[in-house]
Amino acid sequence: MDIIFGGGRYGLEAAEYLASQGKKFVVIDEDENCLVRRELNLPEYREGVEDSAFVRGGIKELVRLFFDLQPEYVFPTAPIHVAGAFLMEHLGFEVWYEGVDLALAGIPMKVVVSAGRGSVVVSYNRDRDCLPKCRAPDVCPVTGIKKPAPMYELVRFAIPDGFVIESHYLQPGLGAIRGERLREMVEWAERRENALVATACRCHGVITALRRAER
Repeated sequence: MDIIFGGGRYGLEAAEYLASQGKKFVVIDEDENCLVRRELNLPEYREGVEDSAFVRGGIKELVRLFFDLQPEYVFPTAPIHVAGAFLMEHLGFEVWYEGVDLALAGIPMKVVVSAGRGSVVVSYNRDRDCLPKCRAPDVCPVTGIKKPAPMYELVRFAIPDGFVIESHYLQPGLGAIRGERLREMVEWAERRENALVATACRCHGVITALRRAER
């Protein structure tokens, strides 16, 4: 079963896509009356039941269900960096504020949306709204600017010692990350004291700087 983290408008798009593909899924949201649950009338998740369902909760529930369900895809539709939050919850990392400078050193400022509180948000369409159902072509249809490289490659250049998870387009405007890459990230981070982790698609990305929590 796949996992949708966030039960809002983008979570609903993910749920409708998976349903159209005949795939089952679990939606996680802190609001038990979130849009996805209301629209699809999802029952509460019960272990061992293979129908699509809902779980009330946050990152803690995501970590638990991720290792239980071994999903092919995770849809990060809530407004947090799931990869970074996953490592903080599962491995005890904390935000490494100074580490943001390491990422910023390799990123052109013209793609930086925001920087601070341990994260850098980047985008080839920094100042305007994206088109709905965009196919992410090489030339941005909003700015008219040709991308020099997919954003995930630019992020890899910026943090060569970091871990970058590529968000895959499953249909125009809808992306997801492979569960296999999340598992690889955990294995990679287990051996580290500091970690720069990122998630990026062709157009946008977020980098989070983490370090082992002081005991």
